[in-house]
Amino acid sequence: MTQHLPALDIEQRPPRLLVVDDQPANIQAVYQAFSADHQVLMATGGEQALKVAVAKQPDLILLDVVMPGMDGHEVCQRLKADPATRDIPVIFVTGHSDEAAETMGLSLGAVDFISKPINPTIVRARVKTHLTLKAQADLLRQYVYIDGLTGVRNRRSFDEQLASEWGRAMRDNTALSVVMVDVDFFKRYNDHYGHLAGDACLRSVASSLRQATKRPGDLVARYGGEEFACLLPGTPLEGALFFAQQMGAGIEALGLVHEDSPVGPNVTVSLGVCAIHGRAPGSADALLLAADAQLYRAKESGRNRACGGLMPSLPDRAAVSS
Repeated sequence: MTQHLPALDIEQRPPRLLVVDDQPANIQAVYQAFSADHQVLMATGGEQALKVAVAKQPDLILLDVVMPGMDGHEVCQRLKADPATRDIPVIFVTGHSDEAAETMGLSLGAVDFISKPINPTIVRARVKTHLTLKAQADLLRQYVYIDGLTGVRNRRSFDEQLASEWGRAMRDNTALSVVMVDVDFFKRYNDHYGHLAGDACLRSVASSLRQATKRPGDLVARYGGEEFACLLPGTPLEGALFFAQQMGAGIEALGLVHEDSPVGPNVTVSLGVCAIHGRAPGSADALLLAADAQLYRAKESGRNRACGGLMPSLPDRAAVSS
């Protein structure tokens, strides 16, 4: 029997480097060494570096230690404290080459230490080494977060990303929506067609859900059994409900025959949507539970539909069902 291996989200692009230095001449030297086959991002201060790191997700950061305001040590500490940037390798680049300075840098989470003035050949060799190590770590990390049957993210990945996006929505006062998806009468499908057909059905549903997501930040995960979950950062309730309706229609359009379904001739899904429209009391877990309650509502209303609303702790002025 051929083992089903999930497709991983490997992005084919030049390696992305972030160079952080308050001296333009130093940035220019690194740029000249790497611009031919790398995408080089630049920052001249600590705060700017943190913003660029979160927004652009570089593969590696070359970080000066001595800078006005926030120095490189603090930048590194904050990078490693943020789940969004903690896995990005940091190489300190500094004029201080003593053992104590190097020990300090490594203790903060840096992977290497390069002295100024830089030798382009040495810098390129070290950067190549750490980019290779990061690529290998990213590949292993993806396998940890991928559901082996369907190839989409697993529950662990979803739970971690939900916590991260909840924190981002609270900081930035932006919308966040969760969609819970359940295959209608899947036990009957398994009993009627067998478990191998059931596995194939789940793979088809997962593929359809993944194809429906258009933005890099959207996430589809297998939450357990025949249940899936979708995370939609920056999406208000109305947009998430429309998205859920499109997902449901797409799965029904697959034409997966389900002769033992009381809903219709083909496989269908029920969907529950819950959203926050900016800072809200409660927690990421409360948002997930509210989406699950909307899923239950969709099932009780006849299945093959999407129901949704804002978190119960918010005014229910935008509760919608369809």
